[in-house]
Amino acid sequence: MSRFSRNRSSNGDTRTLSPARVGTDARHAVAIRAQGLIKWFGAGTAALDGIYLDVRPGELLALLGPSGSGKTTLLRAVAGLEQVDAGQILFDEENATALPVQARKVGFVFQHYALFRHLNVADNIAYGLNVRPRAQRPPRAEIRRRVAELLDLVQLSGLEKRFPAQLSGGQRQRVALARALAVDPKVLLLDEPFGALDAQVRRDLRRWLREIHDRTGHTTLFVTHDQDEALELADRVAILNKGRIEQIGTPDEIYDHPATAFVAGFIGGAIKLDAEVRDGTVWAGGAQLVSAPIGTPPGPVELFIRPEDLALADPGTPAVKARVVGVRRSGPARRVDVVLADGQPAVEVEVPTGLPVGRGEWLSVALRTVRLFPAARL
Repeated sequence: MSRFSRNRSSNGDTRTLSPARVGTDARHAVAIRAQGLIKWFGAGTAALDGIYLDVRPGELLALLGPSGSGKTTLLRAVAGLEQVDAGQILFDEENATALPVQARKVGFVFQHYALFRHLNVADNIAYGLNVRPRAQRPPRAEIRRRVAELLDLVQLSGLEKRFPAQLSGGQRQRVALARALAVDPKVLLLDEPFGALDAQVRRDLRRWLREIHDRTGHTTLFVTHDQDEALELADRVAILNKGRIEQIGTPDEIYDHPATAFVAGFIGGAIKLDAEVRDGTVWAGGAQLVSAPIGTPPGPVELFIRPEDLALADPGTPAVKARVVGVRRSGPARRVDVVLADGQPAVEVEVPTGLPVGRGEWLSVALRTVRLFPAARL
C-alpha cells in the first residue's frame, strides 16, 4: 500500500513550537507495544484476554471488531484511562503501564468531540497548552502561532472565533483533532471519531484524516466498527473478538486471506454455509457445490461466501443450480438473492439489469472463491 512520504523535524524544545512541529519526523515516531494485557470487568468477564500487539512507529493501525470485542478498552488502556490487571504497555522501550494519563503524552480524539462549549475554536485548540504548568507552557505568541498552523492544517482558517455550536459535525471533529495535535503527542488515539457523522461526511473525513496522518507521521491507533473505514484508512488492521486479537495484517491480507472463521464471517459481508467435504468435493444440503482445495481433509466445514464470490456461470463451465428468493435494484446494478442448498441462508449475486428473472426461478452460478474452515465444535 503506497503512502505519502513523512518528513518532518523535531527540535525537542518543550517551550518552543516551531512551524515544523506541526508534524513529527517518522524516524522519531513512537512504537507502541502491548504485552499480555488482561482487563477484567465484573466476575469472569475479560474485556482484554491476553493482548499482544506491536504498533510500528509512524503507523496508522485500526482496531476493528464487533461491539464488546475489547477495541475501545484496549485504546483506553494505552491512553491510561483504564488500568489493566496484568501485562505491560510500552512506548518505545519506556514502560508506560503505571504512568498517569498526563505523563503518557497521548492525543485522544473522541466520537462526540468533547469540545468545551464556552470556548471558541482557537481556545479549544490551545487548551492543552494553556493549562500546562508555567515552566512547561510556551509563550503566548508561540501558542497563537501553533494554533494558526493547526487551523491551516485542518482547513479551518478563518473560523477561530466561532464556538462549537456554530460548527458542523465535521468541523467540530477537525477542531478535536487539532486540539489533540496541539500538545505534540507521542501517539494519537482515535475512538470512533466519525461515528456521530452522516455517511457522506464520514467518507470525506476518511480521506482527509489519511492525508493529515501522512503529513504529521504520528503513530496512530484508530478504533472503528466500520469495515470500509478500517480497510480504507489503515496501514494494518487488527481484528478483535471477545478480548483477543484474531488476526492482524494489511487490509489486503485481512480481506483476501482471513486467518480464522470469525474473520472470514466478519469481513466483507460473508454468509456462512454449513457444509461437508466428501471425496474432495464440498457438499451442502445434499447439493454438490464446488471442488475442495487440494489437501482439505474430509468432514464438516464452514463455507463463507461473499457477494463478489458468486457470478452467473458461462455455458459449459462448472455451475451450481441456485433458486432465486429475492430480486432488487441497487443503483446501476441488479441483485438477486439465491439459495444454493435447502436449509442454507440466501447469498447475493449480481446479474445483468436486462436479465428477466423472478422469485422461484433457477440460475446457474459459479463459486469463484472457496473459503473453508473446520466446523466449530459445540
